[in-house]
Amino acid sequence: MPADAAEEVLLGVDTHKDVHAAAVVTVLGATLDGRSFPATTDGYRQLVAWARSFGILRRAGVECTGSYGAALTRHLGAEGIEVTEVNQPDKAARRRHGKTDAVDAEAAARAVLSGRATATAKTSNGPVEILRLFKLAKASAVKSRTQAVNQLKSVLVSADPALREVLASLTNPHLVKRCAELDDLTTTGPAAAARYTLKLLARRIQHLAEEIDDLNKRIAETVKACAPGLLDAYGVGPDSAAALLIAAGDNPDRLTSEASFAALCGTNPVEQSSGKTQRRRLNRGGDRQANAALYRITLSRLRWDSRTQDYLRRRLTEGKTRREIIRCIKRYVAREIYQLIVPSSTSANSAGPAGAVA
Repeated sequence: MPADAAEEVLLGVDTHKDVHAAAVVTVLGATLDGRSFPATTDGYRQLVAWARSFGILRRAGVECTGSYGAALTRHLGAEGIEVTEVNQPDKAARRRHGKTDAVDAEAAARAVLSGRATATAKTSNGPVEILRLFKLAKASAVKSRTQAVNQLKSVLVSADPALREVLASLTNPHLVKRCAELDDLTTTGPAAAARYTLKLLARRIQHLAEEIDDLNKRIAETVKACAPGLLDAYGVGPDSAAALLIAAGDNPDRLTSEASFAALCGTNPVEQSSGKTQRRRLNRGGDRQANAALYRITLSRLRWDSRTQDYLRRRLTEGKTRREIIRCIKRYVAREIYQLIVPSSTSANSAGPAGAVA
């Protein structure tokens, strides 16, 4: 074995909110040391320096690279270290060896060494991370607005009859506008409190609506900057595009093929054959937000796109059910989206029947 290969070491990290547990193993599987470091900038530098003191550090296995380990993943990437996403250890191995942070850190390193963990971690340092944050803020704003609208209508049900009769027949936009313009009563009592509450909730709804509109614009602008041709695909809107980009990450080149992207979105068929039985089942894993985005795109095309409608009729005559056809279309849409996200990977081999539903 060459000297440089013998000197290479692997790093494993079990991440937590305040402290990260790290372990270093050799390429031969020998554990060299384990230590904990604070989850701070200085702690990350100390961790890398400590790991490199044992040899050449090129690879690291990190748990929770999308949450507690996100900042560490970015730091390791900046140091030129390839980071692999590691899922929690095998349950049978955990039962045999117990569970501690040190054991989990060592297991993370061994998962990379054995090849059990192969998924390259998302970098989360570009426009897709911006999209994720905007989508997070928008989701909470939409939820809060819905809650405020429901509360406003609940207050209106028990309000003074004279006020309720004036407002009850209005549509939501007009209702919110009228409630926001209500005057405060000089008297005290339930009627005055109801008017004040209606006014407060209406103004809250207006403020949240402004937030949502602003976030919608920012999401659309970021999607255009990240993947210019994505919004031109039939049925793809800013929210669906953002969900698919977030699933792929800021480094979509980590996805080796369009089939891997389909698996990431939960649209690939999974073999479930045994003995003389040869069959496949639906993949119920993957990113569910991305899967839902593909479903929305599929429904849009089934309703408005003539070629997709022709494809539906043809497959129905072949004996397929509508549910099975939707699954096929989602798979084809995933192929098309992948080619737009990673244009350099497009090839004749991945073209397939996607043109039937494009």
